[in-house]
Amino acid sequence: MMFDNDKCVTSGRITIKFYFSKEKLMRFISHLDLMRLFTRAARRAGLPLFITCGFNPHPKIRIKRALKLGIESNKEEAEILLTKNISGEEFFRRLNTQLPEGIQIRSKY
Repeated sequence: MMFDNDKCVTSGRITIKFYFSKEKLMRFISHLDLMRLFTRAARRAGLPLFITCGFNPHPKIRIKRALKLGIESNKEEAEILLTKNISGEEFFRRLNTQLPEGIQIRSKY
């Protein structure tokens, strides 16, 4: 996935911290695939993602802990950096519609 370096923004970082669940067949997805899943879902949702300015620009998304394969969880912590502030309800609605069954954004923290 290519990103345009002209879109590199160094100011206006808004961090949204949230809990998500990983259940059903999604418990078999690896940590790296989960990161890719969130990146693609956020781009499809049209979220104003903060893009890094390095050699390989990418959206800033952090998942606090990597779960072992096959483990379900209802309260995993993650955060995403945006360039514009959007409401929590709008964030949940837009991102949850793009996530597969078994992955769901639960709440902000």
